[in-house]
Amino acid sequence: MQDNQQGDNAKGHKPLVVITGAAGGIGTALTRNLKRDYRIIALDRKESEEADDSYTFDLTSVDSIREALDAIADRHGRDIAAVVHLAAYFDFTGEASPLYDKVNVQGTSNLLCALQDMNVERFIYSSTMLVHEPQIPGRKVSEATPIAPTWAYPESKAETEAVIREQAGDMPYTLLRLAGMYDEHTCVPTLAHQIARIYERNLKSHLYSGNTGAGQACVHKDDMLDAFHRTIERRHELPRENEILIGEEHTLSYEALQNRLGELIHGASRWKTLSMPKLVAKSGALVEEKSEPLVPDDFDKGEKPFIRPFMIEMADDHYELDISRARQQLGWEPHHSLFDTLEAIVNHLLEDPHGWYVANDITPPDWVEEAIVRGRNPEDILKQHEATYQTQHYRHLWAHFVNIALGAWLVTSPATLGYGGSAMAYSDVISGLLLMLFASLSLSWRAGWARWVCAVIGMWLLFAPLAFWTQSAAAYLNGTVTGALAIGFSALLRPAPGVSPIAATTGPTTPPGWNNNPSSWFQRLPIIVLAFVGLFVSRYLAAYQLGHIDAVWDPFFTGTRDMGLNGTEDIITSAASEAWPIPDAGLGGIVYLLEILFGLLGTQQRWRTMPWVVASFGILIVPLGVVSVTFIIIQPILIGTWCTLCLLQAGAMLLQIAYAFNEFVATGEFLKRRHRAGAPILKVFFIGDTDEGDTERATDDFRRGPLALINESVKTGVSLPWNLAACLVVGILLMFSRITLGNEGTMADWDHLIGALVITVSIIAMAEAARPVRWLLIPLGSMLLLTPFMHGAGVLATLVTLLCGVAIIALSVRRGPIRGRYGSWSKLLV
Repeated sequence: MQDNQQGDNAKGHKPLVVITGAAGGIGTALTRNLKRDYRIIALDRKESEEADDSYTFDLTSVDSIREALDAIADRHGRDIAAVVHLAAYFDFTGEASPLYDKVNVQGTSNLLCALQDMNVERFIYSSTMLVHEPQIPGRKVSEATPIAPTWAYPESKAETEAVIREQAGDMPYTLLRLAGMYDEHTCVPTLAHQIARIYERNLKSHLYSGNTGAGQACVHKDDMLDAFHRTIERRHELPRENEILIGEEHTLSYEALQNRLGELIHGASRWKTLSMPKLVAKSGALVEEKSEPLVPDDFDKGEKPFIRPFMIEMADDHYELDISRARQQLGWEPHHSLFDTLEAIVNHLLEDPHGWYVANDITPPDWVEEAIVRGRNPEDILKQHEATYQTQHYRHLWAHFVNIALGAWLVTSPATLGYGGSAMAYSDVISGLLLMLFASLSLSWRAGWARWVCAVIGMWLLFAPLAFWTQSAAAYLNGTVTGALAIGFSALLRPAPGVSPIAATTGPTTPPGWNNNPSSWFQRLPIIVLAFVGLFVSRYLAAYQLGHIDAVWDPFFTGTRDMGLNGTEDIITSAASEAWPIPDAGLGGIVYLLEILFGLLGTQQRWRTMPWVVASFGILIVPLGVVSVTFIIIQPILIGTWCTLCLLQAGAMLLQIAYAFNEFVATGEFLKRRHRAGAPILKVFFIGDTDEGDTERATDDFRRGPLALINESVKTGVSLPWNLAACLVVGILLMFSRITLGNEGTMADWDHLIGALVITVSIIAMAEAARPVRWLLIPLGSMLLLTPFMHGAGVLATLVTLLCGVAIIALSVRRGPIRGRYGSWSKLLV
């Protein structure tokens, strides 16, 4: 057979072409393109089904390459018309992977070394136009443009070109420097992701950190294959050593692409693109890069962030090609244009979104994935979400007009309320102008981001009176009220901005395995009511600290300083309180107000649609609860008295933790389920997701009568077993052992500390989901068995303290009845 095949070559049968990387997408397409005129021999890590003959080889091993080439020589002879070298390593991380050198540079060197024993008429290397120094718009790249690649992949290509020049020997070679490839279904990754961002209406689709007039040349796959074909055909006519740029002569700028895609996908005449500072863009890209998916190699389960920090530096790079050499030497002209082909690319996207994403190696958005699972058209889900979003937006347009009015009110407030010329006045005027601006932008349903800016302005309005220690009670009232209203009218009203379409349109209302909804109004109302209690107390105390009132009320405790102060006045003017740079009571008031606002924010599905809200709620409640308890503990120890209103605040805060605990658990379970499913957790945390179970419609909790509503609100997820109630009584007895037992000194301090902690644990354990917290009572009770002997307590105090310790330990064993079901968390409720 070998003799016959060599004879066929001698008689003028089809010349031999060897293609490395022939089993890949481009290699397969090139094989089909050349097969009519050439015998194609494939070299790759796996066999090619399209080639006339195929051999597996390892490009990083000279022995493996020689073995494959010897097999080719035995079967087909040593005369090769062309070797087309496509095999290469590539990634879009921007990092200098050792594989670039091992596969691209050293691998090509290995191949050239092994080919010296063959008669190769031309070696054709698939390089990239990116080896050249990028230009500015209006200046073209030619083969004479300096070699100056800007990141790892083209750097490896440039190094490989240098290897070819040094080691090709007598073998003629052509370096085809290719533009970014596309066809009617797929395109170069940068373009594919740009299309996906616009299709998804991603916020990043409106942001760019470079010159929007810059762009990168592209080439249709058919035109690229034609260039390879012509290079092989003219292998004898071409210069022995030459480089040729292959790409379309006209380069679409980033802005032109944005507008063209916006028109084709959404019918938008102009896709607004805003310039973003490079530092901000790089910081955002870095955050995304550090939050890569938990299963990054599984396409169906992970999502790699595409935009990397290194890309931000290249946002101004411009590649517009001078293809005169391709015309002269190959007679090559592109027969396609990206501008015209974009319509076909977009049509394929709209007809089969999931298939388009898969073909372009991009993780489909969650609503596309969910549509496939549920047998629905992804476009229907997106349109349903957008229709609902727009309906809710236009229904609440009045809120943005109110915020515009609030901005105008702030501008005129200093002169009207008599605090003009102060720092607060300038702050309010500037804040008012900004609020008017961004509230106006919020009138557009596409500018949901502007609502968050209004909320941030509202946050500053809450904080400013404290930061400036305003002496004007009117300015303090004005800042806190307008700040709260600005946040409420921007962030609280539907539609909730930033929720993903799949989270908003699909998924259950009650968490899987639960018999109650932790985000229902039954669960949130007690927290909101308790936060109002804390807010009123905090504002009252802050007014005293700011000098707006002369005294505060305390019916029980007296001060320790000889200044005629009661206990509350003594504590909120103590060194511990005044150590804060702003009035600490006022800061507490801001936190309570934010708790109210966060309590009102979101739907009854927010445990999965807005996990960040639930987490923020927890960050507000739990640390403030810890601070409140700590402050209560140190009052008699460091200051020597108590504050009645502070005790009231601390009790309200601890009850808030009990009522909020169920929602923390539900959100934690949800994120864990999405973790197991391989979803990108950071993305899910901020925009939500669907969940296991059927799509449910939220019920209207307020259809019940007032008494039923109050009853459900108090009892849902929270109960007070008699043993925990007894622990509360014991804790109170210990906290006030100075009064109840006559304890003094260190012993009284220890009783107070342990008593406060017993109360804290008991109240938190009232939440059924937090019932295991009660086991912390055991070490607290055990400490009481030691403290009398360590601090020389009297006989009565010792007996009572020991009895309290034993009682706390015994009472902690009983769990108490639990009416709710809490999914996988229930198994921990022992």
